Amino acid sequence: MAKAKKKKPQGENNVIALNKKARHDFQILETLEAGLVLEGWEVKSLRAGRAQIAEAYVLLKNGEAFLFGSNIDPLPSVSTHITPDPQRTRKLLLHASEISRLVGAVDQKGMALVPLKLYWKRGRAKLQIGLAKGKKAHDKRATEKERDWKREKQRVMRHSF
Repeated sequence: MAKAKKKKPQGENNVIALNKKARHDFQILETLEAGLVLEGWEVKSLRAGRAQIAEAYVLLKNGEAFLFGSNIDPLPSVSTHITPDPQRTRKLLLHASEISRLVGAVDQKGMALVPLKLYWKRGRAKLQIGLAKGKKAHDKRATEKERDWKREKQRVMRHSF
């Protein structure tokens, strides 16, 4: 009798790269999941965890979405007949209705599309992008103050019982 396959948990072990700075610099209003058009060497590099999306951003052109500024370092064992470009522009796969909605939202002043997380889902690389509004310096301080207050409140509640 064949052994049953064990299900992998959909936890943090599927995450390839995070953009922690995005949530600090932007107020995320909405998130979307997009597929990526990748080459073979890029998939191998992603499996090895050699990707960075901290300085990346998403642009919409001619009804299509593109990821700029992401860095996927090639493995040293990449094929000899291609020359890998770690900074190449990668196309994002979104539905036409999602793109048209995003075009209208990004046209508003202060709105941007930022990559939040690169991860695996059912063997495919996915990119979580966020429709974001830039934070001012005083907004960042208020967020930090609120976070510290919540932490202090939890500490007091824990010790009072």
